[in-house]
Amino acid sequence: MKAVTLIFAAALLAGCATPGLRSLQPGLPEADVAQRWGAPTGRYTLPTGTRLEFATGPEGLETWMVDLDSSGKTVAWRQVLEERNLRAVQGKLPGMTRDELLSTLGRPGFKRPARMGGEVWSWRHESAFCLWFQVSFNTSGRVMDAAFAPDPRCDHLDD
Repeated sequence: MKAVTLIFAAALLAGCATPGLRSLQPGLPEADVAQRWGAPTGRYTLPTGTRLEFATGPEGLETWMVDLDSSGKTVAWRQVLEERNLRAVQGKLPGMTRDELLSTLGRPGFKRPARMGGEVWSWRHESAFCLWFQVSFNTSGRVMDAAFAPDPRCDHLDD
């Protein structure tokens, strides 16, 4: 029983370390965001300002994007690796460039060469069916398609 309690406590503490649990407010300067959430894992230029990426790593299930206006103040933030968002993005992807996709979903957890050339990027996310989100690029770096596929990590959960 102690082992279960320790695992539960560790999971709670790990959850507290995710950026989204440390709240932001509109108008917060970039320096204050960095003080609360640490250094961003990505930075993207938007027509209206800057987007900061806060990814939780290849095994992480969250990537937070914080949008700053042209003066460097927070205007919006959200967790982008949610199934509803991934499904909405899926329909907009064909033809998108790597840079456009990075500014939308953040860095992928995994990259691998595609069989016919190009590349496949994968993101883990919370999924009741142990799926991950995969995007295929052609050799010129444009998105060809995207789909939810079985996460290979799940093959090892029964071991």
